[in-house]
Amino acid sequence: MRFVWFTHSLRSCWNHGNAHFLRGVLRALQAEGHETRSCEPVDGWSLANLRRDHGEAGTAAFTAAYPDLAWVTHAAAADLDRLVDGADVVVVHEWNMPWLVAALGAMRRGGARFTLLFHDTHHRAVSDPQAIRAFDLSGYDGVLAFGEALTEVYRDWGWGRRVLTWHEAADVTLFRPPVESTQRAGAVWIGNWGDGERTAELSEFLLHPTAEAGLPLDIHGVRYPQDALRGLAEYGVRYRGWLANAEAPQVYARHLLTVHVPRRHYVAMLPGIPTIRVFEALACGIPLLCAPWSDSEGLFRAGEDFLFARNGEEMARHMRALQQDAALRTSLAEAGLATIRARHTCDHRAQELLAHLATLGVGQEQAA
Repeated sequence: MRFVWFTHSLRSCWNHGNAHFLRGVLRALQAEGHETRSCEPVDGWSLANLRRDHGEAGTAAFTAAYPDLAWVTHAAAADLDRLVDGADVVVVHEWNMPWLVAALGAMRRGGARFTLLFHDTHHRAVSDPQAIRAFDLSGYDGVLAFGEALTEVYRDWGWGRRVLTWHEAADVTLFRPPVESTQRAGAVWIGNWGDGERTAELSEFLLHPTAEAGLPLDIHGVRYPQDALRGLAEYGVRYRGWLANAEAPQVYARHLLTVHVPRRHYVAMLPGIPTIRVFEALACGIPLLCAPWSDSEGLFRAGEDFLFARNGEEMARHMRALQQDAALRTSLAEAGLATIRARHTCDHRAQELLAHLATLGVGQEQAA
């Protein structure tokens, strides 16, 4: 089948986590013999910010890691007929402009033969529902929601069985343990500062504990305001700035442990949805510690795949234990990696998508 994906960006992961998952899913679909193409706006803010900070070199890591992925840009509605020509499945990510979402839906209502899906990977359906309700989805065949709590929102909106709970996952063609053992030291956190929605949590579960445990801490990410950078400096944190996601496996391989600190919306309003960095870190075989979040869907085995910390003191104790106990580090790394390989790779998600399309009446035989 021919898949066409409308995303904010395939090339840039600057404050754009969906690019991580999309790259892996497109590669997994291609491995199954399908054709894929990503379509992104010519003036997308993620790529614009990446180029502002790093110039054209900012996309070098993506180009090197994913030479097999095809992408094109669009600037106006007039481009759409050309972009979806011959498509069997069209997927539209929620970080697109309302006019584009509506225009593709109108094409489908008007008789376009592709199956049209809306892909939601954000908390706006609960934190700002009018922002999502503003999209005209009347022509869409189904919804892909990145967690059961979000799926329930769409079911309440009348989508029923046409919505699939479709979690993010790790691209194990890239995210995997190092082939040879590496020298590891300190902790690393890869994440963007955002809009201050987890400032207190980062202090309690990352900055204070690493200082208490005497662990050097490296932080990678963007959108850190000056007051945040001053706070990191006071803790002696080494702020490294933006990190191309394709380079994250090498960074994980140099550190003893990493930490998951979820955004407040995913703790309070959309339980059960971890950041994609949980999947990626476990796929790289690095021990993972987690601030509180509800694994309501049983995606992982708490206490085996990673360690939960109920507060900052417990987080510091876990960090000291991991520093001192090589067997504990090995046990966590191996268990987490096993769970990813068994359940949470982009290959698994590609198969889930194909199965869902079959329930909508779309299949390889029909496409052929």
